[in-house]
Amino acid sequence: MSAGRLTLAVQKSGRLAEGGFDLLKQSGVKLAYARDALMRRAENVPLDLMLIRDDDIPSFVASGACGCGIVGENVLAEAAARSPRVAGLEIVQRLGFARCTLKLAAPLEGPVQSLADLEDRAIATSYPALTAKFLAERGISAEIVEMGGSVEVAPRMKIADAICDLVSTGATLEANGLAAFETVLESEAVLIANRDALNGAAATLTLLVERFKGVIASRQTKYILLNAPKDRLDEIRAVPECPRISVLIQPSRGRAEGGQHPVQGSRRPLLGASTSSHPSLPPAPPAVPRLPLPPSTCGSSTPVSSRRNVRVSLY
Repeated sequence: MSAGRLTLAVQKSGRLAEGGFDLLKQSGVKLAYARDALMRRAENVPLDLMLIRDDDIPSFVASGACGCGIVGENVLAEAAARSPRVAGLEIVQRLGFARCTLKLAAPLEGPVQSLADLEDRAIATSYPALTAKFLAERGISAEIVEMGGSVEVAPRMKIADAICDLVSTGATLEANGLAAFETVLESEAVLIANRDALNGAAATLTLLVERFKGVIASRQTKYILLNAPKDRLDEIRAVPECPRISVLIQPSRGRAEGGQHPVQGSRRPLLGASTSSHPSLPPAPPAVPRLPLPPSTCGSSTPVSSRRNVRVSLY
């Protein structure tokens, strides 16, 4: 790991990789092209990416090979249940993608219908340490059958009485005649860090977290444009829980009225206004800043006081 540069572990391919690279791109991190299948270097931030299997990310961060990593919380919890060193890692930021749930499930008409029914039963799972810990904390003794995949077929093949597996939509459980009856873990992608392995790059980690927060906040924001009579702007601002307001322009007629008029509260759209997600809001946590004026609206000297209608930006 280069001195002063932060090394971030990211899944090489898969859901976490797609979400992680998208988050980095929206955060303004520009990655240089590289033939190396293991490392990527950022051009505008002192950041290096190490591309590895998701199951290995907690170990790489815990050992200090990487200062931080993007990993599924389910993978982190399983590794933490096996290793005290991994258990000491810090979750710096929840990232809001790759959501799933680790659940206990059993055949619809079988003898296992609740947590208590698992006593002295066999449970197939790809998360043996996490499942064993969950059951032990609830005083249940059961046999854990570790499987690397296709866990959902275990009851039908008489390998186990129940399973503990990841569930996204529930379609796989339904297709195999299973029903979930207990949640073990709610999981999403998280940013983890080893504070002892930052190698002088703590400021870069802070910058990365702040940019991530800005992107996450912008994903929860709606951007609305509407035309409104200029003499009724005060009424719009007086709407309860009104969003931030910027007065822009009448279409193709000149510059905006100066200034932004923030109104605190939730970003509820006005009745009748069309809404759409605006993925390009610039990340600047904790508040998302006002958008720049569209290029077509700049350059006119027509004063706003001479127009009857204006365009209003709400977000």
